[in-house]
Amino acid sequence: MSENTITFEIDGVEVQGTAGQTIMQAADAAGIYIPRLCAFDGLLPYGSCRVCTVKVNGRFQSACTQPIAADIIVENDTEELLEFRRNLVDMLFVEGNHFCMFCEKSGNCELQALAYRLGITAPKYPYMFPADRNVDASHPAVFIDHNRCILCARCVRASRDLDGKNVFQFVGRGHEKRIAFNSRARLVDTDLDASDKAIDVCPVGAILRKHEGYATPVGKRQYDHAPIGADIEANKH
Repeated sequence: MSENTITFEIDGVEVQGTAGQTIMQAADAAGIYIPRLCAFDGLLPYGSCRVCTVKVNGRFQSACTQPIAADIIVENDTEELLEFRRNLVDMLFVEGNHFCMFCEKSGNCELQALAYRLGITAPKYPYMFPADRNVDASHPAVFIDHNRCILCARCVRASRDLDGKNVFQFVGRGHEKRIAFNSRARLVDTDLDASDKAIDVCPVGAILRKHEGYATPVGKRQYDHAPIGADIEANKH
């Protein structure tokens, strides 16, 4: 054990990590899945969706931003936290216009997969059906559907930090907050390229490449046979 090794507990299981790791990073390495939506490997922690909320020594913290520390007691898989996450995911569904039955992302959608993992078959909150969300299909290779956006900021961070472009940004505040482009008019007027990482990181069907939506048939998609997080749990030791 190196001097940088930090030992702590998650749900009563002893976990070891290294100094500088977040709780989520150490949990992933130990094969313990903590649900997340805004967090993504290779992107800086953002802590906006709060789906990864855990309790650290009795206090709520986002696992994607909270560093590990020696002897902390982390609660993750408790009924209290599972209900907290169900409520968050429920609200994401009813706040937008998500129609999984004909969405190209169905089966590969992290929001949908997380709902299934949490046991959500239908939201308990009333649908809002917002009418002010548009679809921009002006780009020859990519489209953005604001009806499906959950404001996770993955595209914002990936465009800025991985693609070096800053194509996407937030505008507005509160319930008027939305994703906008680095041009005033249409997606085609930006410097977005079909190979950009900003497209790959979208957890839902908000930003998709054209001409490949149904290339992978239902039954062979990422979450058709194994729940989200199964890849992390497969590394449990």
